Amino acid sequence: MYIERHYGYWTTINWSRKGFFFGLVTGAVALICYFTLGSKCFFVPWQPVLLVGTALAFYLGFKNNASYDRLWEARKIWGAIVNNSRSFAAAVFGFVSAPDRTDTELHDIRRRLILRHLAWLTCLRYQLRTPRQWEHTKEAEQFNQYFPDLKTPERHEKMDDVLKGLLSEEERKALEGYSNKATQVLKRQTLDIGELHGKGLLNDFQHIELQKLVGMMYDEQGKSERIKNFPFPRQYATIPMLLIKLMSLLLPFALVAEFEKIGLHYVWMTIPFNGVVTWVFILMEMIGDYSENPFEGTYNDVPISSISRTIEIDLKEMLNEPNVPAPLQPVEGMLM
Repeated sequence: MYIERHYGYWTTINWSRKGFFFGLVTGAVALICYFTLGSKCFFVPWQPVLLVGTALAFYLGFKNNASYDRLWEARKIWGAIVNNSRSFAAAVFGFVSAPDRTDTELHDIRRRLILRHLAWLTCLRYQLRTPRQWEHTKEAEQFNQYFPDLKTPERHEKMDDVLKGLLSEEERKALEGYSNKATQVLKRQTLDIGELHGKGLLNDFQHIELQKLVGMMYDEQGKSERIKNFPFPRQYATIPMLLIKLMSLLLPFALVAEFEKIGLHYVWMTIPFNGVVTWVFILMEMIGDYSENPFEGTYNDVPISSISRTIEIDLKEMLNEPNVPAPLQPVEGMLM
């Protein structure tokens, strides 16, 4: 997620420069046809180009709105995870008690539950960062020429290494072989809460309330997985680029005729004007395209790594842990 007021102009242009170059090429092709075959052989009236451009503008508006809805829904999901995580930790501190247990024993139980919750959060964000074939992971790796290397934690740290500080060795081994480790962690949390209820550390009401909070985690996990595993429909993602290329092919043949009316020596302006118009439409398409998948780990995503770190700081401070991590800092205005 970019947190500065504006992207740099050069960064924006460099990111989308291929669209400008494509427009220059199609403009040059039209100009070559004009000079070799004559304007009468290659002339396109404005009306069909205008119809295509208008339809394309509406289409891009629909796509970008739908893409933004996916991005904003993902942010709301993780906002709910933040709230539910704090509520769960507060409930653990308020509910887990027994007159026959020492403060140290109660603290160890509370710590186990809360660290397991952080383990669930870790498994979930690693699962959400796993690349899908329709995402832009490969393209993002090529952006380092003008974007900084953000050192995304999920790509530079192994999940097992992170879980060592959150789960016992027995619980870590129990996760081996499961494709959805986050679900298994919540299952273990449910069983542990049930055992505490059986031992008298939770009454019926407290048991039900804690289990409701675990159920909320399942809900938010499922919502995140829905966005992650169901791509933006490919027909909506593919057709806009086809229409842009069609318009970029038709437009210069209409521009040539218009510039010819001004003067023969102005027809060369077809090339830069076609490049600019094509670049604008492709840039609009790319904005929507890179907003479709808010968990893929690129520069316009929901910053789930930073959000997870915020939750970790809050919960570890509740536990009075000695080594509370620092918040993740943005790299050149970009926060993961």
